[in-house]
Amino acid sequence: MKIVTTIAEFRQVRRGYGFESVGFVPTMGYLHEGHLELIRRARTENERVVASIFVNPKQFSPTEDLSRYPRDLDRDFHMLAGENVDLVFVPSNEVMYPPDYQTTVSVSRVTQALEGLRRPTHFDGVTTVVAKLFNIVQPSRAYFGQKDAQQSVVIRQMVRDLNFDLEIVVCPTVRESDGLAMSSRNKYLTEDERKGATVLYKALQSAKSIWDGGTRNSGILRAAMMETLSEELLARVDYISAADPVTLEEWHGEIPRDSGLLLSMAVFFGQTRLIDNLLLE
Repeated sequence: MKIVTTIAEFRQVRRGYGFESVGFVPTMGYLHEGHLELIRRARTENERVVASIFVNPKQFSPTEDLSRYPRDLDRDFHMLAGENVDLVFVPSNEVMYPPDYQTTVSVSRVTQALEGLRRPTHFDGVTTVVAKLFNIVQPSRAYFGQKDAQQSVVIRQMVRDLNFDLEIVVCPTVRESDGLAMSSRNKYLTEDERKGATVLYKALQSAKSIWDGGTRNSGILRAAMMETLSEELLARVDYISAADPVTLEEWHGEIPRDSGLLLSMAVFFGQTRLIDNLLLE
């Protein structure tokens, strides 16, 4: 496994791959099993696998946890080497955003709801850094997790709109044995908060059982999630949603029988904000 820190060095190594297919997994580090599942999927579908580790400052607002975000590069490198990753790109802030940097990549409609309402600068930071990474890496396929459902929708829109020549692959959310979605931010939870955080998946499952029973009323589905969340005293709900999985527009009233549904939520446990979702066909 080769580790590079500059764009020039990365491109030199990348040119050596020629026309081999390249699977790319962008990360912010502090890897967990969810990241490794993306790596494994990339390995099965490509001749080469590239990962990046970059804690992108542009997707954090001044009130968010950039300085607290967990970092452990040696641990990350060990995990990536164990998955036979070919090349790891670990740029500094100065490499990605030099002093004269002036450009932002912005996607409009699908960034306005859900996370975009709470974090209005977040997706501009995501799309800007991902566009830069796509241009640097030149992957055949890029791999993202369903846990960040809105991010996947936004990136797919950007790829279509800007004619990037690659495939976006979205992989299922990887969960702990008790249902909690794996996240680097789970490290922030106290023991009691960690136990309480399982209520997110329980809330999603409560709505799913109603959906599976034939109910298509969005208000009933949201109420079921809220009722389950309210049973956990440590949970402080930021939002719950029952939205169209393509447009991310909130459903109101009856959901058409031929439409899918994205159930999603953001919930605070202390100062830690967790997100989770479930896609229903």
